[in-house]
Amino acid sequence: MSKARKTTGISILTAVAAGTLLLGCSTSVEVKKSTPPKLSAEKLSSTLSQKLADATGQPKPHVSCPEDLVGKVGTTSRCTLTADDGSTLGVTVKVTSVSGDQIHYDYKADDKASPASS
Repeated sequence: MSKARKTTGISILTAVAAGTLLLGCSTSVEVKKSTPPKLSAEKLSSTLSQKLADATGQPKPHVSCPEDLVGKVGTTSRCTLTADDGSTLGVTVKVTSVSGDQIHYDYKADDKASPASS
């Protein structure tokens, strides 16, 4: 992989992180009723990907969340954004409130990307 491609990937991740940090990064998603409500890992990944793309004006990044988000205030989860070059950026999600079936959460990307593994 060329140095230019790695630099481009890290630049994209940096732009995502900067864009995310500059915005009031919170969102809410309505989920099917359960006690407490849960947002599936797939839906959380998809929603974060769209929100990050909207925040940065870049194409939707690949975001992977390993577990469902439980709708309980204070619950946190860690997701991973992966660039085309394989470099990664962590994204922390924290539940801020729950209104019936709707989970409200904030998200924040890490300040620094991890380079792709060789």
